[in-house]
Amino acid sequence: MKRKTQRAKPGFESFEETAELVFALSAWVSIISVILITVYILAAGLPPILKIGVFQFILGTQWKPTAEIPQFGILPMILASLLGMAGAMAAGVPIGLFTAILLSELAPKGIAGFLRTCMELLAGIPSVVYGFFGLTVIVPFIRTRLGSPSGNSLLAMIAILSAMVLPTIASISETSLRAVPKEYREGALALGASRMETIFKVVVPAAKPGIAASVVLGMGRAVGETMAVIMVCGNIPRIPRSLMDAVSPMTAAIAKDLSYAGPFHRSALFGIGTVLFLFIVALNLVLNAVVRRSAEGRHDIG
Repeated sequence: MKRKTQRAKPGFESFEETAELVFALSAWVSIISVILITVYILAAGLPPILKIGVFQFILGTQWKPTAEIPQFGILPMILASLLGMAGAMAAGVPIGLFTAILLSELAPKGIAGFLRTCMELLAGIPSVVYGFFGLTVIVPFIRTRLGSPSGNSLLAMIAILSAMVLPTIASISETSLRAVPKEYREGALALGASRMETIFKVVVPAAKPGIAASVVLGMGRAVGETMAVIMVCGNIPRIPRSLMDAVSPMTAAIAKDLSYAGPFHRSALFGIGTVLFLFIVALNLVLNAVVRRSAEGRHDIG
């Protein structure tokens, strides 16, 4: 018997066309939103940077916008943001990666499910709660146990950011590890590799693009966090000499000064936002380069 060719119903064809239109409109809304935000930030932030002077603005060490002779140097803020991000990554990346390996490769289903729920809970906690925890637990601990004058310090900022980036790194890395084909594991074990050798020499390198994406997203979260950071960092714009010094990263400076800033002071804060925005763009470009190079390397090996 000949099979009858099923033709798509006219209503189904119209539904497909409508769905494609909705998807296309959604994509264009996202693209236009990014373009508008970029144009607005650059239009508001570049003029004060150019008026102050690019090198004076970025490399200046004094931030005194309300002084008789205002000074707009954001180098201490840039260093505070970079040091906080680097410290958070140094603590968060190994813990997050090892947690992802445990969840995807080693832990029984029950324990993995419980730990995964804990990671999701950490990701859902508002940043102000992290800040309140840091203000009431971490800051007093640093003040009483480590000898910091106030406890509000770069170290407290790093501790909070480490906890905040952990769910991002762990969840995305776990997804990347699970996406590695099981044939990779079976082939390595068949060749005599141990379980740990299989994980660290086969599975983790194969999942490197996803792990790199989790690290860069964690870096973006760390450098862009505001509320939790402003509660524990001390909010003093100076170059830190040690982990116990109070600092003021770029996000904290914007949030702190915006309520009382005058016209040009507000424009200078937009300049800080422009520098921060360009830094996030650079992080994403690095991510794309790493992922592309990893994909090309795997293709060449294949």
